Amino acid sequence: MIDSYLKDRYQRVIIKDKSVIYYSNWELVKHGVPQGSILGPLLFLLYINDLPTAIAKNAKLVLYADDTSLIITSPNYTEFVTKLNNVLDVAHEWFKSNLLFLNLSKTTYLQFLTKNCQKLDLNITLRNNQITSSTNTKFLGLTIEETLSWKCHTNHILSKLSSACYAIRVITPLMTDDTLKMIYYSYVHSIITYGIIFWGNSPHSTHIFKIQKRIIRIMTKSRRRDSCRQLFKKLEILPLKSQYILSTILFVVKNKELFTTNQEIHNINTRCNKNLHPPVSNLAIFQKGVYFSGIKLFNHLPPNIKILSNEINLFKPALKRFLFLHSFYSVEEYFCYRYN
Repeated sequence: MIDSYLKDRYQRVIIKDKSVIYYSNWELVKHGVPQGSILGPLLFLLYINDLPTAIAKNAKLVLYADDTSLIITSPNYTEFVTKLNNVLDVAHEWFKSNLLFLNLSKTTYLQFLTKNCQKLDLNITLRNNQITSSTNTKFLGLTIEETLSWKCHTNHILSKLSSACYAIRVITPLMTDDTLKMIYYSYVHSIITYGIIFWGNSPHSTHIFKIQKRIIRIMTKSRRRDSCRQLFKKLEILPLKSQYILSTILFVVKNKELFTTNQEIHNINTRCNKNLHPPVSNLAIFQKGVYFSGIKLFNHLPPNIKILSNEINLFKPALKRFLFLHSFYSVEEYFCYRYN
């Protein structure tokens, strides 16, 4: 069946130029899979499934269909350059052996930096072709910067939300509250929640929260300076930071195998022995990341909710009810909450 699916396939290119349409000749597809097919991505992944093994020694590979990212780390500059050159050589030979072409015009490299880290002066070439440096890159819909500040990404979200805000302002007089809420979840909530566990704790997220409150006021026909906390509760819509808390804690609960509990570290029977054990780190950028923040957020949950974490079908509704009830405007406000 697979043989007949892949053999004797033809394709052509169609170009539309105003009112004129140009057609290329039909050509036999000698390599690859039919474009736009459902099986295409799966067959492609099967075809390249040995690529991670080929370069696993010197780099970590992140694959999504034909989008390939290499992560190379080393505390030593000389070792880093050696790893980098080895990985590029191995990758190039693998692509060549498997009749694949590396698009150098779409290939860039990104150096991740901290405030106290100097940018390395790198000259990266592959077969005499220069690979250009970039300060940010787009990966699966997220704009990732070299400093991981998420400024570029939040600016991109702001642009989308501004368009959604205008649309909601126009249609609000014509729609019922239930319809407006459906539209909010379709056009605003979907934008806000995508990747929120990564950028939701950045200082630039406050701009997203401001436009979210503006949209809520428009939907409820409230005045510009009216408090939104009760409006969020009335609509049963989570403020940005509450949504961040929800998404991050759910990530932790669904990936508990990535975390360690205190009782796995020591045998002392304390009241916190079932809490997740936070790793030691003085790096602020790590402390704001998903792993460290997720541990702190989970550990601060009320015991009656935390105890349900092994039953996700009960845990998620209980957590949402808790967040709807309190509508936290900030992570600090959540940590200041004291349960009985």
